[in-house]
Amino acid sequence: MSQIAAHLDETHARIAQAEQAAHRPAGCVTLLAVSKTFPAQAVRDAYAAGQRAFGENYVQEALGKIAELADVRDALEWHFIGPLQSNKTRQVAEHFDWVHSVDRLKIAQRLSEQRPAELPPLNLCLQVNISGEASKSGASPDTAREVAHAIAALPRLRLRGLMSIPESADKLDQQRAPHRALHDLYETLRADGLALDTLSAGMSNDLEAAVLEGATMVRIGTAIFGARTYATS
Repeated sequence: MSQIAAHLDETHARIAQAEQAAHRPAGCVTLLAVSKTFPAQAVRDAYAAGQRAFGENYVQEALGKIAELADVRDALEWHFIGPLQSNKTRQVAEHFDWVHSVDRLKIAQRLSEQRPAELPPLNLCLQVNISGEASKSGASPDTAREVAHAIAALPRLRLRGLMSIPESADKLDQQRAPHRALHDLYETLRADGLALDTLSAGMSNDLEAAVLEGATMVRIGTAIFGARTYATS
């Protein structure tokens, strides 16, 4: 068994334990393997171990991997989870299956206009700055409701739910609070009639807190692929 396969098994076990602790059905949480900064071969190794959904933060890096893994493209789900600028929306609309980091209506409108007609609707999550950090992207909790309804009305897109990257915290109770607030907003939007089914929340350090508060998809990188090294200029 490869190291990546072993790490995937360990991560699935963590998710299963968290589901059980939350009294939620087994298998209700999807694992998104965050492969940013890791080579296409690492994605291929994870694919060989049964992983199908992969998250990327950088458009050009991701496009290289998608091209390199074209032989298994139909079996993979590519999720864009990084900050998305207007000049990159066309490439994302043409090559990805999901976008988690839509933080304003303008980005959603561009994705809607640029999604090729022959492809299925692009799955979207509205990113919410649930902790109100100045350094984080995302719609504010106060404006998210209006933005979500506007996005849901756009063609060629399917609004699936909400995404957040809460402020880092060490204690479980502190980690749970922002995830609970995101879940409350999610339920408000569902009560409004939006057909949402996805809460993209939780990473390697707060997976358990996110699952306890209703996350349906966790974004895990380090626990699967190892520590990242970023190039320095």
